[in-house]
Amino acid sequence: MNKVLRRLDDVCTVTMGQAPPGDAYNNDGEGWPLIAGAGDFANGRPAAKKHTREATKTSATGDIILGIRASIGEKVLSDGEYCLGRGVAGLRPSTELDGGFLWHWLTVAAPDLAAKGRGATFKQVNRQDIGELLISVPDLEEQRRITEVLDRVDELRAKRRQSLAHLNDLTQSIFLDLIQSRKSNADDWNDSLHLADVADVSSGITKGRKSPTAALRSVPYLAVLNVQDKRLDLSTVKQIEATEAEIDRYRLRQGDLLLTEGGDPDKLGRGSIWNGELPEAIHQNHIFRVRVTRPEMVNPVYLSWLVSSNEGKRYFLRSAKQTTGIASINMAQLRRFPLLLPPIGVQREFISRVEAVEQLKAPYRRSLVELDALFASLQDRAFRGLL
Repeated sequence: MNKVLRRLDDVCTVTMGQAPPGDAYNNDGEGWPLIAGAGDFANGRPAAKKHTREATKTSATGDIILGIRASIGEKVLSDGEYCLGRGVAGLRPSTELDGGFLWHWLTVAAPDLAAKGRGATFKQVNRQDIGELLISVPDLEEQRRITEVLDRVDELRAKRRQSLAHLNDLTQSIFLDLIQSRKSNADDWNDSLHLADVADVSSGITKGRKSPTAALRSVPYLAVLNVQDKRLDLSTVKQIEATEAEIDRYRLRQGDLLLTEGGDPDKLGRGSIWNGELPEAIHQNHIFRVRVTRPEMVNPVYLSWLVSSNEGKRYFLRSAKQTTGIASINMAQLRRFPLLLPPIGVQREFISRVEAVEQLKAPYRRSLVELDALFASLQDRAFRGLL
């Protein structure tokens, strides 16, 4: 590959998004669908939640819409004309740059771009940060060869994710069937309790707190990034210095339900069960730990499904504090979460069915991990001129 590096804005038009006037927003589908930030991305596609009757900055089909605020480096391919809000930028490759080549290169460049982020509340990059990124641009034939190789492996990854998504849908159907069964078994269900009645809810350790005087030792801690929807991402686990008293207070136990306190509104209620994935770990203050104290009333796995259900999300959206597209809940609101509890035996039957589906998922997950590793290796080699 040609090793001559070019500034990205030499081979690509960078259009910074701009928020439309407040009175132009609407939920009636009038005007342009608005991509305000990465919260309007879903499954690799634009997923606008609002429209605007006025648009200053727009995308065209084939442009790459890049997250530049909070979720820096996330991207989707524009499949039409969208209004670009201030949380995104539009990238349009020149005639000497293949769009697919740029798409894959941006994945590799994302950490470098994110490192440029500035801001106290959330990180953001500007046009200069994007434009000064350096890209090696071989001839178009070579770009397309590299794109074809990466696309092939990426297509296999997409098929594995699709298979997992179908199995996830199956599990969701099992849960919805359980909730529907209440209609014929209403007397056996308990809807009079709140989360605080059956579980202990606590926050975690605060980064940047005043340094304790007692002896400290390093311990792994879970941050928001680690807690996904019904799964944990432990690919990167950071360490924090804490006292023995703090470690004892915040130590995670088998069966703890971990919930994030905020983020994009559609991610409220996101959480997962801790199953002792690490010998020892604590959690930070932006994660709530829910520890069941009445196991005869509720199982943590059922609880995680209830909290993340549509009813659960509606409760959090009603209760949450929302600012600039970010929503958050506090501990008091979480403790007041209303419960809908079938008999514990019914909960256990639901869990056994969920576990059966999880066993079906296992080989697909292993295959996806292997394909992800292969794809990352190919990307690295491709943009170092070794593919």
